[in-house]
Amino acid sequence: MQYGASITLLKYFQFGDMHRYLLTGCVLSLLLSTDALLGQPPARVTAIKLRTETGALRVHPFESIAIQVVIYGEQRDSSGRFVRTRLQRGPATFFLQDPDAGWLSKPFRLQGNDGAVIYQSQQSDLFSRQINFARDEYLSLDAVMFTASRFEGEVELSATLDGVIGSITIEVDANAPSLVSKEETTFEAEKPSKSHYRKLAEYHSPYVAQETWFQPKSDYLARFDLDGDKRGDNNWENTPVGSSQAYVYYTVVESETHWFLIYNFFHPRDYSDKCVAASCHENDNEGLILTVVKDGSEYGKPLVMETFAHNKIYSYRIDWNVQDKLHDIDGEVVFYQETHPVVFIQSGGHGVYAPDKYGRYSLEKDIFLSGTGVTYIYKSEAERPRHPADRLVGYELLPIYEHWWLPAHEDRRMSGHMFSSYYSYQPFGGRPRPQYTKISGAFLGRMHGVNEAKPFWGWHDGRSRKKQVLSTGQWALDPAYALSRNLTIPEPFSLEYVFNPYLGIE
Repeated sequence: MQYGASITLLKYFQFGDMHRYLLTGCVLSLLLSTDALLGQPPARVTAIKLRTETGALRVHPFESIAIQVVIYGEQRDSSGRFVRTRLQRGPATFFLQDPDAGWLSKPFRLQGNDGAVIYQSQQSDLFSRQINFARDEYLSLDAVMFTASRFEGEVELSATLDGVIGSITIEVDANAPSLVSKEETTFEAEKPSKSHYRKLAEYHSPYVAQETWFQPKSDYLARFDLDGDKRGDNNWENTPVGSSQAYVYYTVVESETHWFLIYNFFHPRDYSDKCVAASCHENDNEGLILTVVKDGSEYGKPLVMETFAHNKIYSYRIDWNVQDKLHDIDGEVVFYQETHPVVFIQSGGHGVYAPDKYGRYSLEKDIFLSGTGVTYIYKSEAERPRHPADRLVGYELLPIYEHWWLPAHEDRRMSGHMFSSYYSYQPFGGRPRPQYTKISGAFLGRMHGVNEAKPFWGWHDGRSRKKQVLSTGQWALDPAYALSRNLTIPEPFSLEYVFNPYLGIE
């Protein structure tokens, strides 16, 4: 599988909100010509070497190993002579000589420092120092994760930059030491549910295209208690040995005219190759709301899908009568086997999108456009991905009400270590409230960022909250009202609920 990387990929660093990383991407595009801008001739690439992160050149089938590219070149010194030095250049283009030998992730900055002296511009003005700082922090996309296929034998992996090529040979061997920690937790099958709402959630269950990166197990769909306990403040630490069985959390709210199917995707880590400004944190939870018209049929007719990514709602319509309002229409919904909306989930930061403008996955070609990924479908069974590029892995559905909502109230805060950041829900528009005075605003988490991951009643949309249209939690706690404010919806559309246990309507 050939992997081509360009500077455009720099836009996909995992920052806390969309605008920050898009802006950073624009700045980084400028850095490619930094030396020329500063009046210094660019260094010439003369050699490329590839090495593994651990130094090992053997890997087990279906396991992954980080491959780093090291760039060397020539640069004039103060006397005008050419000297050989290591360059901070990239990203290089990585590719496999045999496309069937495995898979390559999107590039990343390999953590760690080998002590090498790397050439940088020696300008002393403030602009130069700022450019060099940015280059230090973000430009060195110097590695990819290679995942071996099931076939044993030698695999040649190459990288090229400025016409220079370097290669490394990796031996895929079933007798190689495993690089994957043994999982210590396995969950038994869930008890079957006969609820009509469960049947609705199964029928409309999303097809999930989950991108994977350099910590693939942090990208796999998981359950909160993947390590066998209900503590949120040890999930980061226990991710390597926790269960990789796939789960999606769900709930259904019903109004007089519509069903609102809410799906949450939990991950044990929100991670990046450069954890700055709380861009990483323990636990992660984002999701979607699928609105279905009650048209008299058993399962209704899907109307619109809204997804949640980094405190922002994205809107995708199915019915062309749905129009812009507070939010714009971001695209159309794509379906797998007619009834399953397709969603793309970012690696690292796990924002949820439809697979178009922001979603880097093609359903038609079944490929992740920037590297590796796992696709999931509902099977009523929690399967484990075999590797970071697996396909059609089965997931199980878990009811949010029982698993998360009931333990999430202030009077239960001492019963466990799942939740934190309790707050009083204050909806706009005189809308109904829960029967509880305070509810949790976040999962308990300590690593990197404190209590950053949120259940759906802790989510907020930056635009609607700023305009005082929807308060924190209101988008998913009161989805009928929220949708009526976010988009123009065809009639009939009722704001009265038949079933919404989160607001005490049962």
